Amino acid sequence: MKVAIVHEWFVDFSGSERVIEQLLQVFPEADLFSVIDFMPDTFRKHLLHKKATTTFIQHLPFARKQYRNYLPLMPLAIEQLDVSAYDVVLSSSHAVAKGVLTHANQLHICYCHSPARYAWDLYHQYLQESGLKTGIKGFFAKIILHRFRLWDLASTQRVDYFLANSNYIARRISKNYGRQSTVIYPPVDVDSFATVPQHGDFYFTASRMVTYKRIDLIVEAFRDMPDKKLVVIGDGPDFQKIKKLASKNVTLLGYQPFEVLKDYLQRAKAFIFAAEEDFGITPVEAQACGTPVIAYGKGGALETVTPVSGLFFRNQTKTSLQEAIATFEDTQFQFDPHKIKASVQRFNNNRFKEEIQQFVTEKFHGFQQSLSH
Repeated sequence: MKVAIVHEWFVDFSGSERVIEQLLQVFPEADLFSVIDFMPDTFRKHLLHKKATTTFIQHLPFARKQYRNYLPLMPLAIEQLDVSAYDVVLSSSHAVAKGVLTHANQLHICYCHSPARYAWDLYHQYLQESGLKTGIKGFFAKIILHRFRLWDLASTQRVDYFLANSNYIARRISKNYGRQSTVIYPPVDVDSFATVPQHGDFYFTASRMVTYKRIDLIVEAFRDMPDKKLVVIGDGPDFQKIKKLASKNVTLLGYQPFEVLKDYLQRAKAFIFAAEEDFGITPVEAQACGTPVIAYGKGGALETVTPVSGLFFRNQTKTSLQEAIATFEDTQFQFDPHKIKASVQRFNNNRFKEEIQQFVTEKFHGFQQSLSH
């Protein structure tokens, strides 16, 4: 079967791009399509050195850095990609990729990372934090997002089967799109992480610094606990804001290469995760190092963190987090690094590839049979 893989954009190598990497391991002959492709050459090996067929947005001013500003044009752009020559279209979507146009003799399977948060679940929060609740800019932003929601919902009818990256996302797909989905957890290279015999005396978190990740909450909690150390890796729009919140016991390292991230994951006393995340790959990587996780008890973390591997704080407040850290300090001796690592083997790369291959093959054969009748 001839396969096309459609992705939103290739600009770096993070969670959704790891899914593309493993899809290409299963379907190495597949061709790539995306709105833009500015993937650095250092990461191109993860895509088998393939380049994506892109849209007109690739050539617009400042598209390399400001591509998100072209969201109003992305539904039109994704519909210009011609995938009509393929038997199977696999879209990797958290915004517009699922809206690619297909015909009646094609099978379209969407691996949904999340319905677009800024248009659905976090709509009001997004407007508030962007200063778009009122004023002329806010008026136009609301019109744009309203029209995007209408298109987003209509484009779900172009998908034959939805795959969700967690049960949490499956519920959101059902709520926002009225569609059922099958859960296939994303791939995590758990075997590339090693447990170390001696952990340090610091807590650790790593994330892109955007508001919903709640790094500010973690930093504020440690500002009130000067006897405890926190190390933070990550960069993003909120970095300067978080830097102003940091006290002497908080070390901000900014962006760091993956090997540095891995070293801190392996040596940390515990990894702290405060976001209501769709799945959350970094907490799984921490557990693959045998490092316990202290996580906010909502979203995908409820499916990845177990009593063997960590504990939860129930409210997204610094007081609730501080209470969880106090509980961890009293019980940390109970966490066995080898049992923690074993608990996340269910997310390994081979499992993902086997489940994807089986799902696509079965659905394709069934689809072919339906065409012959």
